[in-house]
Amino acid sequence: MDTDRHFIERMHWDEVARRIGSGAVAILPIGAAAKQHGFHLPLNTDRIQAEWLAARMAEKIDALIWPTLTYGHYPAFVEYAGSSSLSISTFEALVREIAGQILVGGIPKLLVLNTGISTLAPVDRALARLNSERIRHLWIHEGPRYPRVARQLAEQSHGSHADELETSLMLALAPHLVDMTRAEASPALNQETPGALTPSDPYSPNYSRSGSYGDPTRATSAKGEALLAAMLGDLHEQAASFIAQRPGEERSAAAQTVLR
Repeated sequence: MDTDRHFIERMHWDEVARRIGSGAVAILPIGAAAKQHGFHLPLNTDRIQAEWLAARMAEKIDALIWPTLTYGHYPAFVEYAGSSSLSISTFEALVREIAGQILVGGIPKLLVLNTGISTLAPVDRALARLNSERIRHLWIHEGPRYPRVARQLAEQSHGSHADELETSLMLALAPHLVDMTRAEASPALNQETPGALTPSDPYSPNYSRSGSYGDPTRATSAKGEALLAAMLGDLHEQAASFIAQRPGEERSAAAQTVLR
């Protein structure tokens, strides 16, 4: 796959200008590069996933990919060395300004590809102030395919971070970065309790020595391949629908919903 024709950081500005002039759609990946992912996955796991997914999407729709936004609002992991988290206000302002500049630069439509969870609501709020006909926030776990496949494959009792599913994804797309000999499950739960993970308080309901939340030892590359196929299917469908949407259709659909 020729990714050099999609990632603008590898291109010259006049080439980017020509592609914009020809109507190329843009993708802005959001994925942390400084966020713990257990003992077995690197801190840039989210970035790796965001850029891998963006590249596959760009190949399908011939899009331009802007540099990944690698800092975000990730408060659940700050007790673990190397993990960074911006305030909600700073993160929202950053997303809004970057996305706004991409649109001002002449891109007809922008897809914001978000691999986080705590970043979902802030990104929604940031983009709400921009032209909704030209911008769409894509959640990688949203759609009919991925949740169904995840339910079918998961063997762990709970999880959402550096767990069975995320580790399976990484085994499929970057196996050389996964050290399964260091994969360690988080403690069994009586019930899930909202709050930040901690490596230092074994009495906390959110204690995790490794930083995993779930059981990555159950991960396999086969599960990852199935999850990636489902995820890409959902993303391609969302992107195609948005790109095909003509100006005014979204407002018209919203009005019809209200009238009903």
